[in-house]
Amino acid sequence: MALSELTKKQVDRILTKYCSERLPVYLHDQVRLGFKFRGNSVTLYEKRPGFGKPEIWVEIVVAQFRFNPGTKKWVLYYPDRNSKWHEYEMIEPSRNFETLLKEVHEDPTCIFWG
Repeated sequence: MALSELTKKQVDRILTKYCSERLPVYLHDQVRLGFKFRGNSVTLYEKRPGFGKPEIWVEIVVAQFRFNPGTKKWVLYYPDRNSKWHEYEMIEPSRNFETLLKEVHEDPTCIFWG
């Protein structure tokens, strides 16, 4: 079951604002942030020019937010070096999407932004 249209619109609005404000404009030719929806999950990623092929932008996953319809809570995941997802256990699942986004932004464990 996919996210409801209302939830999807709310998350889209929050992440669009976040992605546009996270990086200064002068860096937009070097790095960009974006996100994509798939079913009940939303994946946050950054894009950078490829090494040796700067005309080809490479997508690097940063975090994934998964909505559990049973509990009506969002769960935060982080990727390992092989882009395999693992539940981030430093914060509890939350009904508030922005609570988890704040954790990614602050990145107290340096697991999302390095």
